[in-house]
Amino acid sequence: MQVKVKREHRLRIKRRIRKKVFGSPDKPRLSVFRSNRYIYAQLIDDTKGVTLAWASSREEDIRSSGGRPIDRSRLVGQKLAERAKSLGIQRIVFDRNGYKYHGNVRALAEGARENGLLF
Repeated sequence: MQVKVKREHRLRIKRRIRKKVFGSPDKPRLSVFRSNRYIYAQLIDDTKGVTLAWASSREEDIRSSGGRPIDRSRLVGQKLAERAKSLGIQRIVFDRNGYKYHGNVRALAEGARENGLLF
């Protein structure tokens, strides 16, 4: 029962955030999804409903790097920023997807900022 309450609470927060956060072609939305084991991030153009770039901790080079999950999250942010730069994207809006901005979510955001994404 407790898991269901937690999930519903996060989804309420997510809906509240998504009212304000919208991705466009020149400023896409960086959406984060965190499972118990992995973290995923993608840049989304909400006008077309298209994913422009993505990265996750399931990729072989990130998974093989080892280390703590928070270190892998930082690598995911860096890799996503590299892919965004190759597409000519510099500015984004951050969608934490209802998760608190700490731990792995914060590490991913800081990794993206380190490689030049502005948000």
